[in-house]
Amino acid sequence: MTQHALMGPEIHIERAEGAYLYGKNDRKILDAISSWWVITHGHCHPKIANAVKAQADKLDQVIFAGFTHEPAERLTEKLLRFTDPLLEFVFYSDSGSTAVEAALKMAIGYHTHTGNPRTKIVALEGGYHGDTFGAMSAGARGVFNKLYEPYLFETTHLPFPAPGKEAKTLQVFKDLLKKEGNNVAALILEPLVLGADGMKIYSPETLKSLHDLCKEYGVLLIADEVMTGFGRTGTKFACEQAGIVPDIMCLSKGLTGGFLPMGATMCSRDIYKAFYKEDRAKTFFHSTSFTGNPLSCAAAVANLDLWDTEPVQQNINDITKAHARARGWFEARPDVAGVRTIGTIFALDIPDSTSGYLSSLGPVLYDFYLEHDVLLRPIGNSVYILPPYCVTQADLDLIYDTLWRSLDFIRDEGQQQAA
Repeated sequence: MTQHALMGPEIHIERAEGAYLYGKNDRKILDAISSWWVITHGHCHPKIANAVKAQADKLDQVIFAGFTHEPAERLTEKLLRFTDPLLEFVFYSDSGSTAVEAALKMAIGYHTHTGNPRTKIVALEGGYHGDTFGAMSAGARGVFNKLYEPYLFETTHLPFPAPGKEAKTLQVFKDLLKKEGNNVAALILEPLVLGADGMKIYSPETLKSLHDLCKEYGVLLIADEVMTGFGRTGTKFACEQAGIVPDIMCLSKGLTGGFLPMGATMCSRDIYKAFYKEDRAKTFFHSTSFTGNPLSCAAAVANLDLWDTEPVQQNINDITKAHARARGWFEARPDVAGVRTIGTIFALDIPDSTSGYLSSLGPVLYDFYLEHDVLLRPIGNSVYILPPYCVTQADLDLIYDTLWRSLDFIRDEGQQQAA
């Protein structure tokens, strides 16, 4: 995601603590995007660090096929209590993309092994699910994957349910199900927020309606909560706001508090049983070398412990309220559009002749923020804030102020060019 021919020298980071990154000569950078949405409680949280250090003295890695270990068992027990009771089984991997790959294979295999083969995958327009080939196939077609499009499997994409256009999305899905419902294996979506498409937000009511249509036609719902999970939208998981439980849920990023790479794909008992056969040919044929890695499991256990021992939800609520206040300030500006917030996510769009990821505003804004020691990484002409939960009000004020000044900068530059 970086064009090195156009970028300046990389910024060397020597250490991190809380909401801050520290570089050479004690340069201090406020991490306003949680280092690509992964850090939840703050960098180098001592309780997670100590848990990983202790585990490193006991067991570093063991094959997770026919073997098990305490950190994985403890994590599974805690994860099952942390999520809805209908999600009874967990498959571990090492990233959000691999969690999605496992989910897609579970969905296809479930229908095949239960005697009703289905092959079609449906997704939301603009969705992003990772950069491995199955995940790219489910995601939006565009600049990210245009080069590889001949190698991607066909996916039907529903129009994004933008405010006021939800009925169209639901009608397109309903028409598809009436026509091809017997061949639709799964609907995969990012619940409530499309992250890489510019933090686009849709309503819980729409998510609930999509879920209900899936149930009516026997389609599995895959919720990609890789970014939205673990509090980002204000609740532990975005699906909670719609009052639904997906058949399959993909997790990563905040699973370990952002401390170590890890993925998890959770599923219902029915899906697990579809692969639980004496016929070895019906095995769930999927693996990653670091599945169930003990160090990652230890980090994830410590992360979930923090939800019980520290005021995590209160911190999330405080950020949510701060974003809501700031939203009013930015909505008053005539040079921005689509100011939106949900939970700890704040986003807005800056009108540009070229919208989307290749907008020329993106690099200009990115440089401006770093010059002011704030890490914000615009998605084209969309700027978003997604901080770790340890962020203070003073930190947030600095982020808002830097964003405000960047808008003044873009406005003044435009006026000079027009003159």
